Amino acid sequence: MINPSKLTAIECAELIQKKEVSATEITKIFLERSKEVNSSINSLITISEDYALKQANKIDSNFEDFKNKPLLGVPISVKDVISTKNIKTTAGSKILSNYIPPYDAFVIKKLIDSGAIIISKSNCDEFAMGSSNETSYFGACRNPWDLETVPGGSSGGSAASVASSQNLISIGSDTGGSIRQPASLCGIVGMKPTYGSVSRAGLIAFGSSLDQIGPFAKNVQDCEKLFYSIAGHDPKDLTSSKNKLKNSKNLNNLNNLKIGICTDISDQGISEGVKKVFKNSANAMNKLGAEIDEISIDYIKESLPVYYLTAPSEASSNLNRYDGIKYGYSNQDGKTSWDTIDLTRSNFGDEVKRRILLGTFALSSGYYDEYYGKAQKIRGLIINSFNNAFKKFDLIISPTSPITAFKIDSQIDDPLLMYQNDICTMPANIAGIPAISIPCGLSNGLPVGLQIMGPNFSEGMIFSVAKLMESNMNLNLLEEVNI
Repeated sequence: MINPSKLTAIECAELIQKKEVSATEITKIFLERSKEVNSSINSLITISEDYALKQANKIDSNFEDFKNKPLLGVPISVKDVISTKNIKTTAGSKILSNYIPPYDAFVIKKLIDSGAIIISKSNCDEFAMGSSNETSYFGACRNPWDLETVPGGSSGGSAASVASSQNLISIGSDTGGSIRQPASLCGIVGMKPTYGSVSRAGLIAFGSSLDQIGPFAKNVQDCEKLFYSIAGHDPKDLTSSKNKLKNSKNLNNLNNLKIGICTDISDQGISEGVKKVFKNSANAMNKLGAEIDEISIDYIKESLPVYYLTAPSEASSNLNRYDGIKYGYSNQDGKTSWDTIDLTRSNFGDEVKRRILLGTFALSSGYYDEYYGKAQKIRGLIINSFNNAFKKFDLIISPTSPITAFKIDSQIDDPLLMYQNDICTMPANIAGIPAISIPCGLSNGLPVGLQIMGPNFSEGMIFSVAKLMESNMNLNLLEEVNI
């Protein structure tokens, strides 16, 4: 009998390829697992049973056409901000609670072509705005490690569903840390790719210059396999890159690598428990042969204000399309179309309203240059600072999150405190560089993540180092999850 919690994505594809199990059998196992577990952690908004079984049957019935696909029969969950044809896509909001897209996002087409089976849409903060998965219209998601704590956000449902083995892999979106932070809090691997390496076509936009789709998995090898399955140029996305991605290498050591500890985000506001685990990880890299040194990156401390001017400004523009006229939820109790727009938009959640107001103010006449315009100038300085840092260092590391998973309801009423949770992850989005979070230990029984950042399109190198660190630390934190 296959145990979902012991299986990896690569092992799953190999079992199906060898015909030791069928895609339909695997799909049924994970559908049942999802139904059983979701009642406890609320990580999934939609379980797409009929759709998944049709996909699985198609693979089994046309096995010769699919047998060499990289994700053959692997069950996957998709964050509910990514469009799936004929499957409800809500963005965790009442505004889109009845929306069924007429098309698949580019990454969904890539997943299907790779043989993956979409079994569910995962819970997320409303319109991906949040760091705890508590702003979802469909209720808070819980962390499988401790059901009284948050899984992180905004892709909390994606991370929690992988950590609880409701699926083997998942995809989410990362605007300021929304893949890496929940990966850290849930003890799994999460990657934010280089901006432009994965198409955003079909992603419900939050901050268009920051958003990036990326993978979650139980281990680095699965994460890498998923990343290369969804990456690639898309002519329908004008920001999609044509750069050819390099593959990773199997390393035996980290000799000749120079790795910088970013002191600006490794010292400020980091809990003592996280600092201790992070220091152990840096020491492990040093023992593997890497030259480790500290680095201060100019202007990086300005990332938080730059982000919270840029992202809300872009959100206020992007969310203008939700008017109750074209699609989604519509309140028709008013007398005019203007009434419909006002009544419909009143159903945005508090955090979404807050960010729309912030963004609208920052873009308003007389304030644009002072706020949004100035933020973009500082963003350019941050990008230049990272470019200069990567002339001296191959990679830069930091903790992924300043703290471990915190209690549900403990921070939701303090927006500024909540925003601080992304202080380690935001800089990579502002600079557009790739960054991965891998589990590196426990603090008070909860997972801690190590963030590894590299220059643009260095995913291959990042995966190489992450795989060596994973095998060297010999950590399988998910064995501690009992749900």
